Amino acid sequence: MRRVNNMEKLLHEPKAGIGVMVLKDGKVLLGKRKGAHGAGEFAFPGGHLEYMESFADCARRETAEECGIKIKNIRFRFLANLIEYAPKHYVHIGLAADWESGAPKVLEPEKSESWHWYELDNLPCPLFKTCALAIESFQTGRNYFDIS
Repeated sequence: MRRVNNMEKLLHEPKAGIGVMVLKDGKVLLGKRKGAHGAGEFAFPGGHLEYMESFADCARRETAEECGIKIKNIRFRFLANLIEYAPKHYVHIGLAADWESGAPKVLEPEKSESWHWYELDNLPCPLFKTCALAIESFQTGRNYFDIS
């Protein structure tokens, strides 16, 4: 049996991620990803949950850091066990929020190349897997997605 070192163990432990479906006037905010997994796919603002951080605080922080807008009325949308981008493994907490203020702009150019508002019935392709799940959850009410 092969022995696993600490670094390898850290690389293979699931991480907690937050995605925020920001709604404004019937549209959602999406950015085109760069660099990390899902490059070229369109995604909501989001990122890693930090130690001792609430889901809502993470959503506010990530949205402000990535695109410079404020959000309100943060609420739970769905939970997913995501291995779509293996070897990365995430427990993803999908949230929805309403736009409060600010114009979206690219504040982390190494992570995204643009932010735009899109009609729910006219979304760009390809969508990041968690965004496709968020849209399905929004349309159907389904709030749990596990590895199948």
